[in-house]
Amino acid sequence: MEIPRSSLFSLSLVLLFFFVLATSADVHENFVQCLTSHSQNATSISQVIYTPNNSSYTSVLDFSIRNLRFLTPETPKPVVIITPSHESHIQVAIMCARNHGLQIRIRSGGHDIEGLSYVSHVPFFILDLINLRSVSVDVESSTAWVQAGATIGELYYSIAEKSKTLAFPAGICPTVGVGGHISGGGYGMILRKFGLAADNVIDARIIDVNGGILDRESMGEDLFWAIRGGAGGSFGVVIAWKIKLVPVPSIVTVFKVSRTLEQNATMLLHRWQYIADKIDNDLVIITNITRVNSNEEGNKTVQVSFISLFLGGVDDLFPLMQKNFPELGLVKEDCREMSWIESTLYIAGFSSGTSLDVLLDRIPDPRISFKAKLDYVNEPISEIGLEGLWKRLNEEEGEAAQILTIPYGGKMSEIPESETPFPHRAGNIYHIAYFVILEEGVEFSNRYVDWTRRLYSYLAPYVSKSPREAYANYRDLDLGQNNDKGNTSYAQASIWGVKYFKNNFKRLVHVKTMVDPSNFFRHEQSIPAVSPWGKKRGN
Repeated sequence: MEIPRSSLFSLSLVLLFFFVLATSADVHENFVQCLTSHSQNATSISQVIYTPNNSSYTSVLDFSIRNLRFLTPETPKPVVIITPSHESHIQVAIMCARNHGLQIRIRSGGHDIEGLSYVSHVPFFILDLINLRSVSVDVESSTAWVQAGATIGELYYSIAEKSKTLAFPAGICPTVGVGGHISGGGYGMILRKFGLAADNVIDARIIDVNGGILDRESMGEDLFWAIRGGAGGSFGVVIAWKIKLVPVPSIVTVFKVSRTLEQNATMLLHRWQYIADKIDNDLVIITNITRVNSNEEGNKTVQVSFISLFLGGVDDLFPLMQKNFPELGLVKEDCREMSWIESTLYIAGFSSGTSLDVLLDRIPDPRISFKAKLDYVNEPISEIGLEGLWKRLNEEEGEAAQILTIPYGGKMSEIPESETPFPHRAGNIYHIAYFVILEEGVEFSNRYVDWTRRLYSYLAPYVSKSPREAYANYRDLDLGQNNDKGNTSYAQASIWGVKYFKNNFKRLVHVKTMVDPSNFFRHEQSIPAVSPWGKKRGN
């Protein structure tokens, strides 16, 4: 009897499915066996290994997923999750992954915009650094050692426990992991005074592809340069940073002044572009732009919020604002004096009176799905250009949009482009980041991604060119990707790499090729290892 072709096809699919399952099971079983047999303490490492058969696997995987776009049944899952509690766990994980052909994904806080710290389309395991998050502050030397699994909030809290007049120039969002944040540069509210987080790193500990534990002296200045802004997941596993803490006054001043289009927001934002990077380095004024209701009937308008941190008291801030930005109409009643650590809560959007303990929470509230892009602005955008931006915000998807502008200048303009891999220094007035953000329970459809792409196209005439610069911590796979399998050519990787790193990309590739020639540490936008012949010929 002849078997119908449709039945043969279905049978083939079933057999293929079971083959894939069996192969996956073999990979993870062999990998786990390797981990336990090569570990110095099999009991110790077995307590930090989670396979799909483990009842805690799903909760451990989901706990640090910060973009719900990548928390779906269709999202590829790791064959194993390891949450190392000791450096030796990382060493053996690297060795076994190399032996069994598994790709490594390194997760610190889980905020990777494209999910690259916990998603891969080839067999992979997650190295989740959540158990490596100690912070040791030395007030006398104004330094601290912070492990890569700590969050910015945990770091800030630990500094404030020891001193009210020391700070660190890291980010606004307290749940972001320190490991990835510093690896890509790391900007925050005192960048005009002290530069980026990566600019204030003075030592590090990294585990390389051979399992060696290196500090600044043993890794050499080339690798130390590369890991301070060259983005995570390319050179090894950074396990800790030694950072230089910076002095801040006991009292700082904050304000938030919001204006709608009907209150001359367009004119104010246009004027802001001419002063934001030139005012006193102790003063940062960022803007947050959203669509809001203009009246009780539900009509929509655009609102621009001017949010500021000044390293000093209101009596010193007010004359600066009257001289440089009188158009805003700031009054002393808009201003609040507080400590630097209290300002981190204010800028993050917490209500007055919130306990500092909130900085220790690792889970953001609410949980969100989002897509983001970022551009650099070298010349002020005209009022006509801004009005075109408002039109895009008034589209249906614009209701979920948020636009954030961060001014540069000051210390950012003093540091040479080649000092670290982060090249976006002198000549940039500000960067403009635009997000579409949906809270948990709301479906994130492709139309929101398409909206960010349309806005990206619209902004092309108004932002940096040749290259159109981008920020590695705002990963954007629309800019280009490496090959899933096999090598990626220098020419192919340059498509996205030069946007992130400009001329520093060449040196990053050189360092990568020296320290990880087999390209073990890789992902869709990792720095490629390329031979001199391949670079020359584009292979």
